Amino acid sequence: MTALPLPRVSVLLPARDAEATLPAALRSCLRQREARLEVVVVDDGSCDGTARVAAAAAAGDPRVRLFRTPARGLVPALREGLAACRASFVARMDADDWMHRDRLALQLATLEADPTLAGVGCHVRIFPRAALSEGRRAYERWLNTIDSPERVAAEAFVECPVAHPGLCLRRDALLAFGWRDCGWPEDYDLVLRLLASGRRIGVVPRRLLGWRDGPERLSRRSPVYTLERFTACKAHFLAEGFLAASREYLLWGYGGTGRSLRRALAACGRTPSHVIEVHPGRLGQRIHGAPVVPPEALRELRGTPLVVSVAGLEARTLIRSALAAMAFVEGPDFVCAA
Repeated sequence: MTALPLPRVSVLLPARDAEATLPAALRSCLRQREARLEVVVVDDGSCDGTARVAAAAAAGDPRVRLFRTPARGLVPALREGLAACRASFVARMDADDWMHRDRLALQLATLEADPTLAGVGCHVRIFPRAALSEGRRAYERWLNTIDSPERVAAEAFVECPVAHPGLCLRRDALLAFGWRDCGWPEDYDLVLRLLASGRRIGVVPRRLLGWRDGPERLSRRSPVYTLERFTACKAHFLAEGFLAASREYLLWGYGGTGRSLRRALAACGRTPSHVIEVHPGRLGQRIHGAPVVPPEALRELRGTPLVVSVAGLEARTLIRSALAAMAFVEGPDFVCAA
């Protein structure tokens, strides 16, 4: 048999009990305009016909490679698959999603044009639309406003700024960082570690991923993906990075979002010296010992790192404008978190 040439990109596709959705996911991979690819399917101990579907696809197209493992979970499956990937670029894909036929070609072109990028994401279309909550629609709108490495970095502590199954990364970056299980989302952990190391992540500003939402998704069923664990992940990286040199910080906002982040940061040894609020009923009070002061007080508090923790894109936009007017620079002086 003649060995296949090395692919330009490896699609890493872990699967567990995905017999119903895997055929469409594989078809979307194999019809890519960039045909020099391989699809590495890792069957993570499925109890249905997932392996049979993948084996049939491999029999029909040698670009599909199937690896079967015991049911060990997503992170071990990703590690197993990465070890089998042969290309210099590794594109993530989930077994219940689909990709636009231009996705890989556009992502590879972006990565090859800019060697400073460790990876590149894309915009998404969450489906099925009929049962999509307003919260998920708002998340999709926010995610699809992120269109550059600068926006990825600025929004990194709001939510995960790129959809994991839409990421294409350099293999050497993945080998250096990889996926790990810390009790919080492995995709968010990877993105924040890459950014903390100085790596840049870009975005192709086109909807190139159909991202399935529903009650059966792992992100809806596993305790690793609860809001509390997302917040714990943010707090850990804030404490290790932006707040590394200071045990105290300024906290703008004390709604539900700000309260949750304060608790998580307290577990990391970081406490607010002041709480910035516009709510007239809170001004002049103390919250966990921190005086509540208006935004105008920030001029006298400059030098203490500021964490803006408010929900909603509109509110963050207004606060960013107000801080810019006071000559606060996002990144060095303040970060937005949610």
